[in-house]
Amino acid sequence: MMRKEIPAKSPEAYVEVLSGWRREIVEDLRAATRAAGDPEARIKWGHIVCFSNGPVLLVRAEEARVLFGFWRGKRLRHIEPRLKAGGKYELATMEYREGDTVDTTLAEKLVREAMRLNAEVGDPTESN
Repeated sequence: MMRKEIPAKSPEAYVEVLSGWRREIVEDLRAATRAAGDPEARIKWGHIVCFSNGPVLLVRAEEARVLFGFWRGKRLRHIEPRLKAGGKYELATMEYREGDTVDTTLAEKLVREAMRLNAEVGDPTESN
């Protein structure tokens, strides 16, 4: 059961309240995202969402996992087969659990490609 939590005011505040392995994973994903071009990060739907010509990616820490998702993730599966499609648009997410580590080179590559797709194809939330 998820507790109803007050959404963080900023991505930094979101990370600040995390601890242990979830914080490490989120910090690594944030560092990779910044290194890949630093799309605008803000809190939306209670977690971190990065925007560049529309939403590009999300980072969501849950009780037992951290989700790393991309609005055009279905188009990124050739780079990372662990991305699982689901939800609206072309959304696909991968999950990290306790004991996992972030391959920051791979994460940067995914973010770069996701930003390129949004630049090329447009905002994924608008019908093309």
